[in-house]
Amino acid sequence: MNTLKAGNLAPQFTLLNKNELPVSLSQFVGKKVLVYFYPKALTPGCTTQACALRDSRSELNALNVEVLGISPDLPKKLAQFIEKKELNFTLLSDPEHQVAEAFGVWGEKKFMGKTYNGIHRISFLINEQGVIEKVFDKFKTSEHHQMVIDYLKGENYGA
Repeated sequence: MNTLKAGNLAPQFTLLNKNELPVSLSQFVGKKVLVYFYPKALTPGCTTQACALRDSRSELNALNVEVLGISPDLPKKLAQFIEKKELNFTLLSDPEHQVAEAFGVWGEKKFMGKTYNGIHRISFLINEQGVIEKVFDKFKTSEHHQMVIDYLKGENYGA
């Protein structure tokens, strides 16, 4: 796994949202974009992370940040996740994990003695010019949103 780093140009991508409509990174030029990768919708850790981002939406908007969550889930599952948890940001479907691979977050994982390939929970803050400004790769799901906000405010939470 070769994860992209700060200073790398973010790979351009287009993925389907919950309504099976295409969303492209290029639509957000001029804004910061938090692209966060998560393993699976409606699981405990992913729900904790998503709900904290949901609850931080107004603060993130004030900092000129859009949030895009990416997982291998199909659009129908994303729609269920958004509806059940009242999420207020865009989730995108990457079932072939092409975007996850382009960002270097698809790789070997171990869980309960089993080894498999999957998404590593890593987020990328992409600046207004499409360059990765900051990579968040070591955090608790309940603290992710605060790390991002503190970084944006110059407080370098946990860095």
